[in-house]
Amino acid sequence: SSWPDRIARFSDGSEPRYGIVDGPELVVCVGHPLVNRYETTGERIPLKEVKLLAPTIPSKVVCVGLNYGEHAAEMGMSAPAEPTIFLKPSSSIVGPGDPIVLPRQSQQVELEVELTVVIGQYTKNVSEADALSHVWGYTIANDVTARDLQATDGQWMRSKGFDSFCPIGPWIETDFEPDGQQISSRINGETAQDASIDQMLTGVAAIVSYVSHNMSLLPGDVILTGTPSGISKISSGDIVECEVEGIGTLLNPVL
Repeated sequence: SSWPDRIARFSDGSEPRYGIVDGPELVVCVGHPLVNRYETTGERIPLKEVKLLAPTIPSKVVCVGLNYGEHAAEMGMSAPAEPTIFLKPSSSIVGPGDPIVLPRQSQQVELEVELTVVIGQYTKNVSEADALSHVWGYTIANDVTARDLQATDGQWMRSKGFDSFCPIGPWIETDFEPDGQQISSRINGETAQDASIDQMLTGVAAIVSYVSHNMSLLPGDVILTGTPSGISKISSGDIVECEVEGIGTLLNPVL
């Protein structure tokens, strides 16, 4: 790829900025890298001196439900004929290290690790063959879900829409091709979910195409591609890690 591999969004006390991850350092970008084609300021900052933020603030968070067969089974549902899509509000987004705040409305909040597509250009009615050329890169998201509310509400919006219910990070990996990488989650170091992304019922290219035929996707938008089986309750005091092989690990404490 002619693009740099890893793009991070960060703060060092000032306005959020973008940087290219270069080993232990960030090379600071001029403005938004998609707009300014990765022009850099020349400034380098040690990664350990900054706070990593959610790597994109999308116009919308599109999610695909029931996209792993064993997860559909554990939910007591059959795999849908077409992808089931829903939205999380952008207000649910937090970044790496930010707390997941448990809402008082729910007694059963669970984690869901998901490979996440970040869109790089305006995308509408794109074919499956062309879909991946519209992808900027990939990151990791945790589709945190109040499972009890999901069961009682007719819609999934509330159960998945609380503030802090969409951790995203740690960066955007542009040099990633979905091809059987492991996807896993841990609670306090204990494995909860562990699968291969090639167990997805609908693959990434088909997902991007399908969504784009139902709504326009804008640069920076994200699509969460579904979670494998092993969804597990998270509790106050837990440390939750979501990992995708080849991208990294997204860590969030639970309040």
